Amino acid sequence: MTEFSQLSLFDVLDGLEKKDFSAVEVADATVKAAEAAQGALNCFTSIDGDKAKEMAQASDARRAKGEAGALDGAPIAIKDLFGVYGVETTASSNILKGFKPRYESTVSQNLWDAGAVFFGKTSMDEFAMGSSNETAATGPVVNPWRAKGSTENLVPGGSSGGSAAALAAGISYGATGTDTGGSIRQPAAFTGLVGAKPTYGRCSRWGVVAFASSLDHPGPFGKTVKDTALLTQVMSGHDPKDSTSYPGAVPDMVSAVSRGVKGLKIGIPKEYRVDGMPSDIDTLWEKGAQWLKEQGAEIVEISLPMTKYALPAYYIIAPAEASSNLARYDGMRYGQRVEGDDLTDTYEKTRGQGFGDEVQRRILIGTYVLSAGYYDAYYLKALKVRRKILEDFNTAFEGVDAILTPTTPSAAFGIGSKADADPIEMYLNDIFTVTANIAGIPAMSVPAGLDKNGLPLGLQVITKALDEETMFAVGGALEQAAGFTAKPENWWG
Repeated sequence: MTEFSQLSLFDVLDGLEKKDFSAVEVADATVKAAEAAQGALNCFTSIDGDKAKEMAQASDARRAKGEAGALDGAPIAIKDLFGVYGVETTASSNILKGFKPRYESTVSQNLWDAGAVFFGKTSMDEFAMGSSNETAATGPVVNPWRAKGSTENLVPGGSSGGSAAALAAGISYGATGTDTGGSIRQPAAFTGLVGAKPTYGRCSRWGVVAFASSLDHPGPFGKTVKDTALLTQVMSGHDPKDSTSYPGAVPDMVSAVSRGVKGLKIGIPKEYRVDGMPSDIDTLWEKGAQWLKEQGAEIVEISLPMTKYALPAYYIIAPAEASSNLARYDGMRYGQRVEGDDLTDTYEKTRGQGFGDEVQRRILIGTYVLSAGYYDAYYLKALKVRRKILEDFNTAFEGVDAILTPTTPSAAFGIGSKADADPIEMYLNDIFTVTANIAGIPAMSVPAGLDKNGLPLGLQVITKALDEETMFAVGGALEQAAGFTAKPENWWG
């Protein structure tokens, strides 16, 4: 009997092509695994066995006729930020409870057009605001990984923690996420997965619930770099419905994975060495640079001097855009409504009860920095810093082909250990990832080792805009050298 949880995306596609099993068998195993894990991991907002079976049957029929697509028969988990036609899409918020879109997001439509099978929506930090997946209206998502000898539940990272947990637990074969400040790469690092954030505009944002429109990047999680490259390739492409969508052709990202790094220059930014970073992460970073050097790359120290301003700039720009985007949730047209004494009271009660604490906090910050008297002092200044950060990267990429950094300043931490204490401490988890969002350039996390507690750590690869091929080439080289095969022990059932 096939142990489906151990298979990668390419393993499943290969098995389907060889007729070792059918798409219906894979979908059935996936749905059963999702239902068995949900009580312990809480990683899904909905599981739809009927839709999965229907799409799998259609996939088997296509394959029988020799018409299989690039992802035909592979179950893919969808973050609850992507609109799936007729399926409740809540962004893990009470304010969108019961909302079933009459449209399909472009990214998910691209997946279905390639033959992927839908089986469930994954939980996330409410409206993608968080770094730990503790702010969902349905409660925190639990990381399948545990520290050696411990039964403490750990966060999977956020905001795309449900997608990461579902994939790390062996339930699905790929998953979608969105990355506004690190929300794909950080959960990937915390769960031993590959997570890619393509160039801004490479994947359409149409049909994706907006958080911060100029920073939101749809992207995938995969078990391997090659899996992730294929998912990125399928999800990408020009979309006339998204005015920021890149009109150029999608490159062959899958072939790039095995291209190697011989002759490439890899930059190591000195500003990414922060006080208090665990020695495990610093050692792994040095090891990663050595791996690339041994494969023929040249290691070059570089400077990104504006890095220290990235986090404060991000936490002005993102809340400002969020306060504007979330103004539409008023209980009038869709989602939850709490009746009040009059229209204003209805608005206030609906938003007060519909939005969680973190979302309210960011709306208030965003409204403040956009208000008269503070707009110039905060928001315009943050936009100038954003330009300087992009100039830093442009200067760096004149001398190097890619940049290597740690993905996160720590491994996964205990549920409640940071969010309940100090929100600012939680924001620091994005310290290595936000710069790529601010600059709109591609970046990915590759699992590269375990810390002293047996928890996964990731290395981040950053490349210049529209150069996902080099990103995947460097990622493939790191993956090959690291030989990361560790998986969490199944304690969740």
